[in-house]
Amino acid sequence: MRKENNDRMGWEENVRKVTPYVPGEQPENKKVIKLNTNECPYPPAPGIRKLAGSIDYSRLRLYPDTEAKRLSEALCGYYHIMPEQLFTGIGSDDVLAMSFLTFFNSGKPVLFPDITYSFYDVWAGLFRIPYQQKKLDEKFRIVKEDYMTENGGIVIPNPNAPTGVLEGVDVLEEIVAANPGSVVIIDEAYVDFGGESCLKLIDRYENLLVVRTFSKSRAMAGLRIGFAMGSPKLIHYLKDAKFSFNSYTMNMLSVELGAEAVRDEKYFQDTIKKIVATRERVKKELLGMGFVFPDSKGNFIFAAHPEVPAKKIFEELKVRGIYVRYWEKPRIDNYLRITVGTDEEMDILINNLRSIMKNKPE
Repeated sequence: MRKENNDRMGWEENVRKVTPYVPGEQPENKKVIKLNTNECPYPPAPGIRKLAGSIDYSRLRLYPDTEAKRLSEALCGYYHIMPEQLFTGIGSDDVLAMSFLTFFNSGKPVLFPDITYSFYDVWAGLFRIPYQQKKLDEKFRIVKEDYMTENGGIVIPNPNAPTGVLEGVDVLEEIVAANPGSVVIIDEAYVDFGGESCLKLIDRYENLLVVRTFSKSRAMAGLRIGFAMGSPKLIHYLKDAKFSFNSYTMNMLSVELGAEAVRDEKYFQDTIKKIVATRERVKKELLGMGFVFPDSKGNFIFAAHPEVPAKKIFEELKVRGIYVRYWEKPRIDNYLRITVGTDEEMDILINNLRSIMKNKPE
């Protein structure tokens, strides 16, 4: 028995232990109002349902196209880039993880904000990459000088999550230009909701990688489609790593249906306009109740109330069947991230918040 315990402890010493990313709760009760994971409240483009019904499912016995050609052609046409400037993957998480693995190997610390997407430090830990989290200022903005020091790479989400704060392309270009020896990743998961993209810079800077997702503005979180755009050299290295890891990453349905989503530009723009209009209306309602928040350019609002603790509001909303996101972390433990849902969902949220504010739980 003692030898058996010693053997077990021996192999456990060599296990790669990480603290995993904790995603937003996915409640089994479908009647709740789910405003906690920044999913799109509207369905994907209508052509997707029609196409899904006509796909030859016998093709599922075959391996998918490793180059995701139909999706790649649609994206290259939409963004006016060359195929050698595009990399596709299973959601932007897959694209970002592969980028960490490929580019951040110098032994120098990778830099990213202290308040940001909480998967960055998880990947750094998983791949044994040293990192430093640079403190956002009191308005949740990056301090550009913090990213002009020796580093092994830089990751900046724009707009940031969970704050929704948008940095100007001019500021980000300064950072890219100041770091020719490092790969700079701009994570643009939310840029469609009101930001200017850094895409126009990829022809100017060989070290810039711009990452996007279909999970937010294109309403396809369930199919897991992500992509990156950058210089041919960056993309070449990413593909070499990808094909050494898993050649068949994107399934056939994601490729076909993703391409159809790109083709329906009117639906895409109409969906974004509805979400932005709802977001701006809800900002006014929240301000009227005394909430404070940075000016979000994402599909969510990062709000705090000076008189009522965020945790109490979070718990009370959950009892009422409304899910928002709360983190018990330094600097943001009095904030709630509220996804922008449909107008009907947001009206229910507002009415419940008014009720909670009226009773003001301690």
